[in-house]
Amino acid sequence: MRDPDDFDLEEIAAALEDQSAYDHRWLIDPATGEVLLWTADGGIDGKTPVDLDELDLVLIDPAPPRVWYRDMADFADLLSDEGAGRRLRRAIEGKGAFRRFRGELYEEYPRLVSAWQGFHDARALRRAIDFLVDNDLIAQEAAERARAEHLDPAVP
Repeated sequence: MRDPDDFDLEEIAAALEDQSAYDHRWLIDPATGEVLLWTADGGIDGKTPVDLDELDLVLIDPAPPRVWYRDMADFADLLSDEGAGRRLRRAIEGKGAFRRFRGELYEEYPRLVSAWQGFHDARALRRAIDFLVDNDLIAQEAAERARAEHLDPAVP
């Protein structure tokens, strides 16, 4: 098994968050830790189409939207500014929650943007670590150490 430092956790986190994977897929090479982009027309080198089943790589399936939604809800719940929390919780009700949350946050509470980004990033990096454990690419003990380096920051 590899060490968590052998992987680009930010890149894995971005792949886990990519909900637009209609014509492309993210993969990871277990031997090198490299994250690769596969497309139907260009394979992984951008030139040679190849079937996903022919590759000895691990597919990075995106985490379901409900996982990322929970981050928005948790952030809103943790805010000490009850008015901001209430408005952000209201913004995530129904369809279009992600767009409305970003709009409300950036337009009405720009002072909270960096806190949100830190909170979101910490959660995303821990998901990347969980992905590596779930796919037997790192050991549980190494994952626990890496998760401890990416705790949720304090929310104002």
